[in-house]
Amino acid sequence: MLLSQTLPAPTSMHIPDGFLNLAVILVCWVIAAAGVGMALWRSRQALGERQVPLMGVLAAFIFAAQMLNFTVAGGTSGHLIGGTLAAVLLGPWAGILTMTTVIGIQALLFQDGGLLVMGANITNMAIIATLVGYGVYQGIRLLAGERRWGLPVAAFVAAWVSVVVPAVACAIELGFSGTSPIGIALPAMAGVHALIGIGEGLITAGALALVAVVRPDLVGQGRAAAAGGFRWTAAGLVVALLLTLLSPLASPHPDGLERVAENLGFIGAAQSAPYEVIPDYVFPGISNEALATIAAGAAGTLLVFGIAVAIAALYRRRATVRANS
Repeated sequence: MLLSQTLPAPTSMHIPDGFLNLAVILVCWVIAAAGVGMALWRSRQALGERQVPLMGVLAAFIFAAQMLNFTVAGGTSGHLIGGTLAAVLLGPWAGILTMTTVIGIQALLFQDGGLLVMGANITNMAIIATLVGYGVYQGIRLLAGERRWGLPVAAFVAAWVSVVVPAVACAIELGFSGTSPIGIALPAMAGVHALIGIGEGLITAGALALVAVVRPDLVGQGRAAAAGGFRWTAAGLVVALLLTLLSPLASPHPDGLERVAENLGFIGAAQSAPYEVIPDYVFPGISNEALATIAAGAAGTLLVFGIAVAIAALYRRRATVRANS
């Protein structure tokens, strides 16, 4: 009975089609292609056999966690982006590939974020968020040395910055698209995402602190040098699936971008997807909306895990063949 009274997960923070003009869309696709291409090239050396399952686990966890919107001030919600978390545990290049996998599945299967503007969402959340978060984290860890406060402070600040900077990038994209003047969109986006970033920082710091206790080797050098093991992988996937059970309890309030779009009057520019598979994270054919949300989350989590592992394994295998040839 409780499940039938809960609310489904709200639409996520991804940019929909209609918010950006063609010129900005093309520029973002060029940046996204260059960033993902660089990540593929650099991952040849960064991805080891033991990093492959971890990439899948992180992709699954981030996907599931992004369904759990949390309420911030003014009837607005936010959710984990996960770029800093992925970058710290996998390194920045594998982190970009992980985030790109999540964003791609969200757009193609769940109609979360536009298809034309997918390059912008990849640029903002997979490339900018991951690289900025990784750089800030490593910088603070270097300054902190072996001090115990180094990891939680670095994780919190890096995660906070990894939310605010992509929000600023999004505001600039909106400005150059003529959707909203930069002078208006930028403070609005930065302001609301500065609050959302606090949640991102707390989640990321807590997650990395837990990992540091259970598997300190994963956070020692900024990439998982000794990750792996069936039991560790299975446990991580189970945690991700358990998160989907909480998805019906997510905040129903609009996310930061949606709130800004409503306040500034350009929400009507958003265009619906040309097709629907599992729209709004509600699995079709299930009458109970909460159960439909859980089913959609579980299906997406397993799919993202499988695709991320397959991509990492395939690319690792090709890199190994090239190295031995």
